[in-house]
Parts: sequence; C-alpha cells; structure tokens
Amino acid sequence: MNICWKRIRPALAALACVGLSGCNWVLLDSKGDVGIAQRDLIIICIALMLIVVIPAIVLTFVFAWRYRSSNTKAKYMPDWAHSTKVEIVVWGVPLIIVAVLAVIVWKSTHELDPYKPLDIPGEPLHVEVIATDWKWVFVYPDLGIATVNQLNFPAGQQLAFDITSNSTMNTFFIPQLGGQIYAMAGMRTQLHLVANEQGKFDGMSGNYSGHGFSNMKFVATAMSQQQFDDWVAQVRQSPDQLSFAEFKRLAAPSRKEPVHHFASVEPLLFKKVIDQFIGVGENTAVPSGHNADTKASQE
Repeated sequence: MNICWKRIRPALAALACVGLSGCNWVLLDSKGDVGIAQRDLIIICIALMLIVVIPAIVLTFVFAWRYRSSNTKAKYMPDWAHSTKVEIVVWGVPLIIVAVLAVIVWKSTHELDPYKPLDIPGEPLHVEVIATDWKWVFVYPDLGIATVNQLNFPAGQQLAFDITSNSTMNTFFIPQLGGQIYAMAGMRTQLHLVANEQGKFDGMSGNYSGHGFSNMKFVATAMSQQQFDDWVAQVRQSPDQLSFAEFKRLAAPSRKEPVHHFASVEPLLFKKVIDQFIGVGENTAVPSGHNADTKASQE
C-alpha cells in the first residue's frame, strides 16, 4: 500500500497543478480604486482566519505524530479533562479575530458603499445599465448614445452607474474594477467605479438568469479622453436610434448578441423600462376580507 501511494502521489500533485493553472485570478489583479480596496479586504480577512486555520492543521499532524502508539515517551493521561490555558487559547484567539473582523467589515462596508460617490475630482460619467435576455444595454444619457455589450469610458474618470433589469434578476459585475450589484426589474440600483489605467476588462452577470446566461458578457474598455471622444463620434454616425419600441424588440431573448451602436436614445428610456413594472399585479390582489364575505354569502 505504501509503495502504491508513493507512486501515485507525484501524479496527483501534477494533476492538481494542471487544474490550478487554468484559474483566472482577476479579483487579485484589480485595476481600480474600488477593486483594490476590495482585494485588500479579502486578503486581510483570509490572513486573519489563517491565524486559526494554519495552527489547527499543523497541530493535527503534530498531535498525531507525538501521540502515536509507537511513541512510548508520550505522557499517557486518560483522566485529563480540563486545561485553563487551552481554553483561553481555543476561545480567546477566535474571539479576538472575530472582533477585529467585525471592525474591519463594518468600516469597509460604509467606505465601499456602492451608492456612495468616489472621492475623485471631476464630473462622473453617467451610464444607465439595462440587463435583458441575454445581453447588456448601456445608455449614456449625457451623450445621447447607447450600445449593446460594449462599455467604453475614459480611464481615471468616475463612473456613476444606474442599473435595472428588463426581465429576470441579474448582477452587474466587472471583477477587475470591483463591485457586484443586482439588476432587478422595476428597481434602480447604483454603483460607482473607476479604472486607474487604460485597458480592457471583462464584464459579466454573476447571477444565473436562463439559457443564455453563460454568454451574457461584455468588454469594459478604459481609454484616453481623446480615444473616448473619437469613439463617441463613431457611435453617433450609426444609422440606428434606440426608441422604447426598438428597445422592446432588442430585449427579446437572444444569445451571443453582437455589439450594436445607437446614435440617439429616446429621452427617459431608462425610466420607462423601470415604470413598465410598477403596479404590475395590483389589480389581481385579493381585497381584504374577500374570502370571509364570499363564505358568508354562500351560507
């Protein structure tokens, strides 16, 4: 058995390395202030928890070796039941760690509130995000343009997102920039992000929403101001306009939707998408006392 284990152990180690080589550590390769703060929070929390985890794992092997049956030097204490020192360590250290984690999480929760604007000079770029089946629609209300599955913006400028959904619940997520927030029908959520440098960052939905969910992706590109201005001018040359009727057609379920540009957008389109779900189901609500009145009339 020992010979067999020695032979397969290197193979298992190699297999594990091959499996881990396919991992994409985008959360630890943050490119924005929010993403960096969230990355640091993850690392700090993991490090604090490892203070308990690592000694526990190490001591498991130490105890197993020290108190093995062949070690006649180990002290045999069948009636041992209590140690104040052990109790202090076992309970005290985790309590201290939990208290420290509580303070860190409380502080970071308020500092990283997605609704809170970032402390960055200059006007933010407003983008209205609409999740549909299964694509992302981005409306730039201040610029009067819109895109499908393409999000471009200047690096270093704050992004102020208003987010909703035209159907099922999704989550808007750009891992390298930070934040993940729900997109829900009839509701508006908010998120503030920034890219500290130019580059292309993968965006996605982190919430399963049907058959086309796996392809509900987009590329967020941070570029120079001149490049962004040129891109806006290019979008404005598109022959397409995004009216509410066109949006309803566009929102029909589809998979692997290509990038689309719209040179103009119907005013208050984002609000109309939200308003179509307000009051839905109110007329079908059962009035208070209806069942009791019906029963009384039958009697």
